[in-house]
Amino acid sequence: MITARSDVVGSLLRPPELLEAQRLAAAGELAPGDLKIIEDRAVDRSLHLQSEAGMEVVTDGEMRRLSFQSQLVAAVDGFSEWDIDAFLWGNWRSDDLGSVDIDRPPLTVRDKLSRRRWLSADEFSYARGRTEAILKVTLPSPSLFANFWDPQTSTDAYGTLEDFLSDVAQILREEVTELARLGCSYIQLDAPHYPLLIDPGYRDFYEGRGWPAERWLELGLELDNAVISGHEGVTFGFHLCRGNQMSRWLVSGGYDWLAARIFPAIGADRLLLEYDDERSGSFEPLREVPDDKIVVLGLVTTKSGRRETPAELTERIRGAEEFVPLERLALSPQCGFATSVRGNDISFEEQGAKLRVIAETARQVWG
Repeated sequence: MITARSDVVGSLLRPPELLEAQRLAAAGELAPGDLKIIEDRAVDRSLHLQSEAGMEVVTDGEMRRLSFQSQLVAAVDGFSEWDIDAFLWGNWRSDDLGSVDIDRPPLTVRDKLSRRRWLSADEFSYARGRTEAILKVTLPSPSLFANFWDPQTSTDAYGTLEDFLSDVAQILREEVTELARLGCSYIQLDAPHYPLLIDPGYRDFYEGRGWPAERWLELGLELDNAVISGHEGVTFGFHLCRGNQMSRWLVSGGYDWLAARIFPAIGADRLLLEYDDERSGSFEPLREVPDDKIVVLGLVTTKSGRRETPAELTERIRGAEEFVPLERLALSPQCGFATSVRGNDISFEEQGAKLRVIAETARQVWG
C-alpha cells in the first residue's frame, strides 16, 4: 500500500491556452492533433508544478477532461447528447460568492453501453514517463452516474437502474485492469455524491426516485467494491467531499451519518476526506476508520486563496491524531482545484503556494 504523506485529489487549474484550444476543437476549428500538442504541454506543466512543489503523489491535472467524471460519457457510446451542465447540476452555494442554480439537463442512457476507447489509460500512458513521483489516476464512482438512468427513456436499454449501473461498474473495472497492466499503482474513485445524503433535501430527491438512503448507499458501495476488488499491487483511494465547483459547494455537515456506513465497508486503502473548514464537522467520525486504512486529511482549501501555514496545518493534524494514529494520516487539498473546466476562484500562484505548503508540512510532520 502506498503510504505517501503529501497527496493531491486530482484536478488543477486549466491554463487559458488549453481552454481556448478545447473551445476551438469543440467548434471544429482546431485539428485533434493540434489539440493534443497543447494538452500534452498542459500536462507537462502540471506534473512539473506538483513535482517542483515537492508532492509525493501527482496527477496529470485532468487537463484532457471537461469534468472529473466526463471521461465515461466521452469514451462510451449509449448516452444521449450531453454538455458540461450534465455534471454540474445542483444548487451551488458560497458564503462569499452567493449561489448558482444549474438545472439538470436531460442526459440519459438510451442504448446498451459500448466502450469506444479506454477512459484514462492514454492519460496514464502519456504521463508515466514524465514524472518520478507516484502517478495517480482518478476515476468516478459507478453510482455517480445513477441520474443518467431514466424510467421514461432508458428502459429499452436497461430495465432497471441496477442493470445500468452494473454495466458502468464493469466498464470501470475493466479500466482499472488496463491501468494496472500499464503499471499504474494508485487509482482513486471519486464519490462526492455520498455526502449529499447528509442533506435532507438530497435524501428526499433520491427517495423520490425510489432510492432510500440506506439502500442507495449499500448499492453504491457494492459497485465501488466490484471495481476495486482483485487488483493486486494497486493502492485505491476513495474521495468524499461536499461539492466543489466555481469555489462553491453543495451541502454542509460532518461525516457522522456516513462514517460507520462507508469507512469500514469500502475496499479502498486511502480515504481522502474534506476537512478544510467548519462545514466539514469534527474529526470524531474518524473513530470509524479501520486500522488497515490511511486517512488523507483534506485540510487545504481549493475554494479560495487563503494561505494556510505549516503551523496551522500541523495543529489540525494533531487534532485528527486523537482518533487515528499519526502513521495512518496524510495531507492533501480538500478537493481538486478545477473539477471541471470551470475552475475555482483562485490564481495559479495561489494554487502553487497551496501545493508547496502541503509538501512542506508533510516533511515537517512525518519527515
